[in-house]
Amino acid sequence: MGVCLVAGLVAKANQDMFRRKVGASVVAVRRGGAIHAFDTMNHFFFISQMVVPGSSYWNIGLGGLGPEDVKGDEEGLMIMQTLGVNMAWLLKKIND
Repeated sequence: MGVCLVAGLVAKANQDMFRRKVGASVVAVRRGGAIHAFDTMNHFFFISQMVVPGSSYWNIGLGGLGPEDVKGDEEGLMIMQTLGVNMAWLLKKIND
């Protein structure tokens, strides 16, 4: 949470530098807390006037104890792929 606060203050002090930028929250977890982390990051994006693309579900990947374990979450990987497609589409539309 502290990082979001500092980044938000820096952005405000620099003419809302994140305004109209595209951002997406992505969370990789072993257990609980994913929705709270996802929600907190999105609040930062919204208050920074950012544009946030959606996906087919919340952008959360589930894994075990190892850093590679999230690769076993097939649904999570599909959600991230959809997010990537939607983000690319949005960036292209904004650039047109």
